[in-house]
Amino acid sequence: MTTTTLAVLVPLLPFLGAAAGLLLGRTAPGFVRPLAVLPTLASLVLAAVVAVRQGGDAAVDAVTELTPTGSVPIELALYIDGFAALVAVLVGLVAGCVQIYSTAYLREDPRYASYAALVSLFTSAMFLVVYSGDLIVLLVGWEVMGICSYFLVGHYWETPEARAASIKAFLVTKLGDVPFLLGLFALATDASSFRITKVLGAVAHDGLDHPTLIALLLLAGVAGKSAQFPLHTWLPDAMAGPTPVSALIHAATMVAAGVYFVARLLPVFEASQAAMVVLAVMAAVTMAGSGVAALAQDDIKRVLAYSTIGQLGYMTGALAVGDRGAAVFHLLSHGAFKALLFLAAGVIIHAAGTNSLAAMSRMSHLRDRVPDAFWTMTVALLALAAIPPFSGFFSKESVLGAAEHASTGHSEYAPAAAGWIVLVTGLLTALLTAAYAARLWLLAFNGRGAEAPDHGREPLPMTAVLWVLAAPSLAVGGLAYRTLPDWFDGGDLAPTLTTSVLGTGLALTGVLVVGAAWRHTTARAARVPMGAVAAHPERDAAAVEAEAIATHAPAYGDVAAAPDPADPGRLLLGPLHRHAAAGFHLDAVYRALFVRPVQAGASLVRFLDREVVDTYVSGAGTLPRWLGAAVRRAQTGNVQTYVSALLAGAVVLAVAAVLVATGA
Repeated sequence: MTTTTLAVLVPLLPFLGAAAGLLLGRTAPGFVRPLAVLPTLASLVLAAVVAVRQGGDAAVDAVTELTPTGSVPIELALYIDGFAALVAVLVGLVAGCVQIYSTAYLREDPRYASYAALVSLFTSAMFLVVYSGDLIVLLVGWEVMGICSYFLVGHYWETPEARAASIKAFLVTKLGDVPFLLGLFALATDASSFRITKVLGAVAHDGLDHPTLIALLLLAGVAGKSAQFPLHTWLPDAMAGPTPVSALIHAATMVAAGVYFVARLLPVFEASQAAMVVLAVMAAVTMAGSGVAALAQDDIKRVLAYSTIGQLGYMTGALAVGDRGAAVFHLLSHGAFKALLFLAAGVIIHAAGTNSLAAMSRMSHLRDRVPDAFWTMTVALLALAAIPPFSGFFSKESVLGAAEHASTGHSEYAPAAAGWIVLVTGLLTALLTAAYAARLWLLAFNGRGAEAPDHGREPLPMTAVLWVLAAPSLAVGGLAYRTLPDWFDGGDLAPTLTTSVLGTGLALTGVLVVGAAWRHTTARAARVPMGAVAAHPERDAAAVEAEAIATHAPAYGDVAAAPDPADPGRLLLGPLHRHAAAGFHLDAVYRALFVRPVQAGASLVRFLDREVVDTYVSGAGTLPRWLGAAVRRAQTGNVQTYVSALLAGAVVLAVAAVLVATGA
């Protein structure tokens, strides 16, 4: 079987699995789980075969025209280079782990069939984005992911938080998609094609008439999908969805799509120096702001959400300095350890009965209750903090090395200003990342107080995938830059000595500072008694999480919601903590600038429609009704009355005729 045929099957199998799962969800529920897991695993195997055959060599390029569309054709095209081959393997790996994990996590959920089908469709759409060689086909996958995220984030639609989060995610990403669509059409108009190879060829020959405008329009869509400033506010709220959905969206699919798109079309952005500087500023604000916000969050999933935003900022920062190899390298590394973090968080939430780190910090022996989650999350947090020799060290330092290279004027496309912006902010974010990673570990696994409830071992499907994802978090970094240079444009991904020393030193500093702050606050703080711990051995993880979304502490009452006096984040941030916990009030700003004016405009339109337009419409119907009523009163049925009226009318006409004749 040819590589092209295998590549076509990769997105097709999850799509067929989704369709079959929906059809058989009610009539044959026993087939739902196999139809969710097996097609995704088959796609993973096929994606791995495609990657091995591609081998980082010349791109697989195949095309067939769907239908004649005039001067700018739309084609069903495949374009699989080293980036696409590796990202597809990541998508298949994370999606397969999520589907296996979900079979246990949502085992009692009555909506599991639709959930599993949506996850499969989500996976298929991301595969389509990765393998597509035509921008319109890529756009189809791009939009399908947005629709799937709306339903998956709102899976617990009984809770107002989930409903609001799904609507917010849909609207904010669609807000970015409008200029993104305009940018695609402008790009295709300048290049006379939607096909990616022809677009890149036009860029190489200076064929773009409006490179800055096109790049900025496309960046708006990327900011929405990849949750970059200022369109990042939907991602923390999307934590209202099930934890496996968070792992899928944050690690390998939706948010990675924007970064992958820029990496695929990086020459388009490099054609505009202004666009590269805008990209660098966007990445810098995203990295620094999300790092501070993560340090102040109490919800364990929101900490990881802001972490995702910051790591995506690293990737866009690497793209801003013209190194897509470093960007995709960090995308792959981050995809593995961030999926692991979210799935391990799901196990911890089930065991603790709450999302709140403040509650967990008042709960002893939690690490003993979930040993698999404890050890694997420790590995993932070390990778996130870029502590060597874990994967995040190599990928993050490669980004900083690329920024250093650009800052010294050695980059052909990126201005030195972009390099300095990314380098300085990236080093600051390395400190912040290590700090909030250490804080999460200390609060979640070193609590004091009543013992955490003991539910026994977690289901095997939930714990097995944690160890599967721990392997790349340990090994992928060291192996990638040594054995796979051809997959990354043949570039050297090894971090430079300067950035390695600085980055690692700042990461270790962040860990030590948080550790010292934690010891200081725990020594001074009087622990709030935990009280009775409510066990829920018969409830599945999804039910526990659904309650934890509605309130941080369904089993612990006001105690868990109380601020933790031993939280090192409060000591380190001081007065800034309250603002950082609220995401620097950007939602309030957007409500004041956009939501309230739109609501006021809608109220005005409703008033005009009801009180003005409806008045004229009602009046137009009232006058004929009155005339009809008057005429109806004249219809008495008395013949004498009719004859009298006829004679009176004749007299009136005669008098009128005489008067007219006299006047003439």
